[in-house]
Amino acid sequence: MSVVNTLPKQLRENATIFGDKMALREKRFGIWQSLTWQDYLIRVRNFALGLHEMGFSKNDRIAIIGDNRPEWVIAEVAAQSLGGASMGIYQDSVVEEVAYLATAINAKFIIAEDQEQVDKLLDIWDDLSTVKAIIYYDPRGLRNYKLDHLLIFPDVEARGAKVHQQHPKLFDEFVDATDSGDVAIVSTTSGTTSKPKLALITHYNLISMAEGLTAVDHYEQEHQFVSFLPLAWIGEQMLSMACGMHKGFALNFPEEPETVPIDLREIGPHIMFAPPRIWENYLSDVQVKIEDAGRLKTAMFNWALGIGKKLADKRFNKETLTVSDKFVQWLIYVLVFANLLDQLGLRQVKWAYTAGAALGPDVFRFFHAMGVNLKQGYGQTETTGICVLHSDDDIKFQTVGKPVPGAEVKVDASGEILVKGSMCFIGYFDNEEATSDTITQDGWVRTGDAGYHDDDGHLIVIDRAKDVMTLHDGTKFSPQFIENKLKFSPYIKEAVVFGGGSYPFVTAMINVDFNNVGKWAENNRISYTTYTDLSQKAPVYGLILQDVARTNADLPSAAQIQRFLLLHKELDADDAELTRTRKVRRGFVAERYKELIDGLYGDSESIHIDTEITYQDGRTQRLSIDLHIEMVTAQQAVAAAGD
Repeated sequence: MSVVNTLPKQLRENATIFGDKMALREKRFGIWQSLTWQDYLIRVRNFALGLHEMGFSKNDRIAIIGDNRPEWVIAEVAAQSLGGASMGIYQDSVVEEVAYLATAINAKFIIAEDQEQVDKLLDIWDDLSTVKAIIYYDPRGLRNYKLDHLLIFPDVEARGAKVHQQHPKLFDEFVDATDSGDVAIVSTTSGTTSKPKLALITHYNLISMAEGLTAVDHYEQEHQFVSFLPLAWIGEQMLSMACGMHKGFALNFPEEPETVPIDLREIGPHIMFAPPRIWENYLSDVQVKIEDAGRLKTAMFNWALGIGKKLADKRFNKETLTVSDKFVQWLIYVLVFANLLDQLGLRQVKWAYTAGAALGPDVFRFFHAMGVNLKQGYGQTETTGICVLHSDDDIKFQTVGKPVPGAEVKVDASGEILVKGSMCFIGYFDNEEATSDTITQDGWVRTGDAGYHDDDGHLIVIDRAKDVMTLHDGTKFSPQFIENKLKFSPYIKEAVVFGGGSYPFVTAMINVDFNNVGKWAENNRISYTTYTDLSQKAPVYGLILQDVARTNADLPSAAQIQRFLLLHKELDADDAELTRTRKVRRGFVAERYKELIDGLYGDSESIHIDTEITYQDGRTQRLSIDLHIEMVTAQQAVAAAGD
């Protein structure tokens, strides 16, 4: 057997080693159904040979769009088994995005989950000149779709099974021919400034990253992982595909995105990875639940949280916990946190990670206070996910840790972070100019992030280099740092901070959290109709003002927010205001809302807007409204600090 240096070879070896142990598990109609490693290999083999029989060959590419399902990973590894690659497309992508991505990589086949995704593809079928067929795996609603180029997943597997009967050695020959330098996935970048670029990630990159990560945290085959973040994202590929294949732990797929909280609780994963948005949502849910709890429960939680934070700070400072400390830690866990973590699905978690964007230090301390081993990582699509990570005994919430084995990190004279190592990608698909701009002649990947190393060798990421601003007093500040402090509030979903350069002071545009603020309004008998109506209520401005003042209390005077407004709509990826990974496209937002930003720096207490709103069901409505602009005084920050 050839050297195990690709994912298909690793799958074949896992099927030999682990055999009838569980590899994939999916919840269908409320029941968990599993596939063993042997089943996994057979299905990959059959689908791969089915694709081969239909004309897929080495260096061809498939695109996959849909929720996380066994069929997604089966299709991905099948394409890799033939020497090809896959590209994931976010399931909420609009048709224009799907058309751009599928044509950009010259996809030969597209694997789609269900009727929703199939309909998108049929709408743009004439534009998909290189695509030979659409293969779907959820037949609901598609029974009467009679098209030659529309195939169902099991039929392709059946074709492959027949090929295997006739040529029983063919699949192994294909797998043996795969090489570590083959492109395994084409991964889209976040696209914060423009259309996403297409990063070429090899098997060598994926396996090297998995080896580096698992050298820091030692996963075992029996550990459980719930795959619920989009497999189009490099972060999910990193753990589900690379680490899962490397260590042989099982992947669990939720029934629906809406059932993730219930499914997480049922599985009780040992490994949890989520971007800051998920952890912020967890925090908001807990805060709202505590506010609605009775006095005794609220008092117990606040007592336990206060103790938990002090113990967490001791661990951060590498102080040894006394016997008394350990007893109190056990006590608050048993009395308060165990049940809460169980409801969140986090009770069994041994390693929890966040990456993709900065996580506010307040959020970080909150989870450590409850006993969740949450660790900050740093990386990008171009580094195949995390390349810098905290170790369990060396966590500093203001940093992202140290390089994992196999990675080198340095900061150049301009303050930009550069990464080098075996997990770094080989370039962008069909974009030599962007590749040469990103990869230096001596192999360093330019991240575009500004940062520095502290005295302990930990990396501190400030912000995107282009987003770091200079205040009027000459000091530099990170708008993302202020935004993260604002989002510690359960009532603030998103914030975009402006300041520096020609702006004389710091301002903010804020999205309220519709669910949490709506619940607060109902509890306080404040009536409202729409998001726009709720966001412009005077009491809501008063509620958010308290959180802005609290944020200001922790900031130097030059960086404090002096004026803010509450946006009349939520920032949305479909409107190109956010990336598909929920990062703010700051330049686009600044351009789109220039009128509002000018108003924040004017003298008026409100600004009139006249715009068209598009709802999720496609309806449009003309909106003419005055948005209030709130002043924030230094005295309010002082009062908040006192609280």
